Amino acid sequence: MTRRAPLPVCAALTACLLVTGCGREAEPAASSSTSSAAASSPADAGGTAEPTAPDDGTAVPPFPAGTSPDTAEASADARVTVTDVRTSRHDGFDRVVLEVGGTGTPGWDVRYVDAAASQGSGEPVEVAGAAVLQVTVTGAGYPFDTGVEEFAGPDPLPGQGTANVTEVVFDATFEGTTVAFVGTRAEAPFRVYLLQDPARVVVEVADPA
Repeated sequence: MTRRAPLPVCAALTACLLVTGCGREAEPAASSSTSSAAASSPADAGGTAEPTAPDDGTAVPPFPAGTSPDTAEASADARVTVTDVRTSRHDGFDRVVLEVGGTGTPGWDVRYVDAAASQGSGEPVEVAGAAVLQVTVTGAGYPFDTGVEEFAGPDPLPGQGTANVTEVVFDATFEGTTVAFVGTRAEAPFRVYLLQDPARVVVEVADPA
């Protein structure tokens, strides 16, 4: 009777590995995507670089489909003063930053208005552009209440290489709110969110359609 020679150990292991490999599908590679909001961005006018993608855990909301008002409540202890206003250009949108100092977290009411009018007096305010976006910071206080110096200009503040924002006109603080008017070349979708350390109300306006 003929005896078959034993298969060498290394050959047997190789055969097992081949069979095992053929029986498993390769795991898909992890996909990665980078949105335009994560791209590097130029510094805002005023010399302070504003990251396009916040690095403090704040999620950047998507641009809305329309141009409806955007509102958020201030914290109960909010008493803030706008200390700086900046504009900058980014991929697909313009940014306006209102930095605040004081205590608590500011809220906002941002909406397009037919015409700009000053708080308290109701007097018309000239704003360059085809549309006017009124930015109202809530939870605001006068400098003598907050101990923080208020933004002193330039007023109006021109857009810095912007595609849609023409200028920002700083109005006034009155009865717990501070208003600024953002002139735009066209009424376009916008988004608003808060950044911290320091606290900033960020308004971003999409490019004209």
